[in-house]
Amino acid sequence: MGDATIVASNWRLVEVGRVILLQGNGPYAGRLATIVEIIDHKRTKSSPFPDKLSPLADALLAPFVIEKLPRAARTGTVKKFWEEAQIDAKWKESSWAKRKEQNERRRALTDFDRFKVMRLKKQRRFEQRKALVKVKASA
Repeated sequence: MGDATIVASNWRLVEVGRVILLQGNGPYAGRLATIVEIIDHKRTKSSPFPDKLSPLADALLAPFVIEKLPRAARTGTVKKFWEEAQIDAKWKESSWAKRKEQNERRRALTDFDRFKVMRLKKQRRFEQRKALVKVKASA
């Protein structure tokens, strides 16, 4: 018989140390946290927010994990491990954070700013079409 190799999936698992992005209408919505304790199949305790039980329905699992974080770690411990793992730097470099920042900037645009963006898009489109015509003519 042949050899069978079992490879773990790269799926994001709910685990102690997993970084999450909190959603919903609460005061911590849109902020990063880490899972420090798993209460049951629907709730986790997250830190650095005191006594925050996060429903998993309101948490998006990020691809970052804080390795060797002890269970039920307090805020100071989590902060130390967070800085060692450089989670903030990794988050700022991720395409997810960049896209989120871009959406916030677009939401904050005024009417005149949206008009200027529209004009720039039209100008870019015109230049692209002009270059395409030149390439087709030379071919």
